[in-house]
Amino acid sequence: MEIQHHFSLKNYNTFGIEAKAKQFIAVHSTEELKDILEQKKADKKFILGGGSNMLLTKDIDALVIHIDLKGKNIIKENDDFVWVESQAGENWHEFVLWTIDQDFGGLENMSLIPGNVGTTPVQNIGAYGTEIKDTFVSCQAITIENQEIKSFLKEECNFGYRESIFKNDAKDQYIITSVVFKLTKKNHKINTSYGDIAAELARNNRTEPTLKDVSNAVISIRRSKLPDPKELGNSGSFFKNPILLKSDFEKIYQQFPEMKYYEISETEVKVPAGWLIEQAGFKGKRFGDAGIHKNQALVLVNYGNATGAEILNVSKDIQETVFKKFGIHIEAEVNVI
Repeated sequence: MEIQHHFSLKNYNTFGIEAKAKQFIAVHSTEELKDILEQKKADKKFILGGGSNMLLTKDIDALVIHIDLKGKNIIKENDDFVWVESQAGENWHEFVLWTIDQDFGGLENMSLIPGNVGTTPVQNIGAYGTEIKDTFVSCQAITIENQEIKSFLKEECNFGYRESIFKNDAKDQYIITSVVFKLTKKNHKINTSYGDIAAELARNNRTEPTLKDVSNAVISIRRSKLPDPKELGNSGSFFKNPILLKSDFEKIYQQFPEMKYYEISETEVKVPAGWLIEQAGFKGKRFGDAGIHKNQALVLVNYGNATGAEILNVSKDIQETVFKKFGIHIEAEVNVI
């Protein structure tokens, strides 16, 4: 293990923002991670996974620890289910494709989400009607302060919409090193009811879709709407879809009867943030090298040399304009550093 100084993080964040780490080290095992945490106990630390859910607005005046733990294995199975453990540094999309190749069901709707496995429980990532919490069993984590290993069961993680204990009560206290998922081996629950999946499957004459068919449909839809971070810097969806009380929503809906929405409970409604942003006139707009993607208003992009501060300013402008127009506050899903 070698600590590097004044290290560029441009290739370690999917926005492609140029920012420097005061110190940087990549760890490839739990033992290496324990060692560096022990050696640098007094140092300020910044934990870096796949760099897909953050916006760097400044240099990191800390020791950046890049979690690069690799490996996946089946830890138990029965006739119906399999319990798969993945190390935190595995690329999420590659892991999803691996589960599909094994004919393990449950993650296919979350194909092509950027990032690594270890950060998926933090955000409780989700797409097309599924979330991590649907298949999550447990995760193992290292306590930063004393290097103790702790296991978190699903019920301990306080999962909510893009929320978990790791974003709230346990923030900056643990580093997730591996995650266990419970996946189906047969009688897969194929979920095609959300978004454009059914239409995409119909276009391809997939009347009895397999896990691979659903994954391919999701990949095709995402590629048509979302830019590849390798070609155009972005972090996927920048904003959360706002959830409103029905009583509040109904008042707004009277003014804007064309507003898209999804009922998520007897008392709550989810409004697509992308629709709000598009109606506010931002879709496809560009401000220097910072902008909003032409195909998906939820996605903020770096056209080349935008700074994190410039992208942040665009996001604030969007929030203010949407609030003025609709009286709805949209929150950033991305972590602003």
